[in-house]
Amino acid sequence: MEPTETLGCDGGFEVSERMVSVYPVVVRARLDEPLSGWLWLVTWLLLIPHFVVLAFLWLGFFVVSVVAFFAILFTGRYPGGLFEFNVGVLRWTWRVGYYGYGALGTDRYPPFTLGEDPTYPAGLEVHYPDRLSRGLVLVKWWLLAIPQVLIVGAFSTGGYVAHGVTSSGERWYVQMPGLLSICVLIAAVAVLFTRRYPGGLFDFVIGMNRWALRVTAYVALMTDAYPPFRLDQGPDEPPPADEPEDSA
Repeated sequence: MEPTETLGCDGGFEVSERMVSVYPVVVRARLDEPLSGWLWLVTWLLLIPHFVVLAFLWLGFFVVSVVAFFAILFTGRYPGGLFEFNVGVLRWTWRVGYYGYGALGTDRYPPFTLGEDPTYPAGLEVHYPDRLSRGLVLVKWWLLAIPQVLIVGAFSTGGYVAHGVTSSGERWYVQMPGLLSICVLIAAVAVLFTRRYPGGLFDFVIGMNRWALRVTAYVALMTDAYPPFRLDQGPDEPPPADEPEDSA
């Protein structure tokens, strides 16, 4: 049985085929305010069980991606059950990141499930492709993805800003945090004193996460649609270019 293409409505966000027509990776987020001023100080501790589970899930994600590579190479199709598993891993990762230091957008603890939770303020769907290119599978996950990976890496992990060697011969370096981490830290300080997330900053943080998730799905062979070089900010996916946004 192949994954359904009907994405439905969840958590107050309508995830429709209209959204999917922009890009097949649909990322949603709803800001849960007011936020606890102190919870983010111990979020790392609360998320340890999730980190343990995700370590095994990402091992499975890698194995499934390798199997899918050969399936696409010989048949032009991504096996439905494997596709659903990898979507679930991305979904789980996004929920943990949204609760944790990838966004700090909610105080609600993420559920332990690969499936979509309609009540949770963060969710992800990937449109199941009927066919995938047997030629692109050879190059898209490494060669074609290089520019995207460099961009995502720049705002996700930062870079080295200084390095040297001590008198004892040991090397040292200082690494600058990524733009995403800096933005989330600023938001955390604002939440500490106001319990509110700066609105424009929230949209920017979600935009960076959305870009990273699109690139991850592309590298994982889940779509042939090349990720746009565009920062789609805000909680909702943008409408298609030929469809105006709904007026309030």
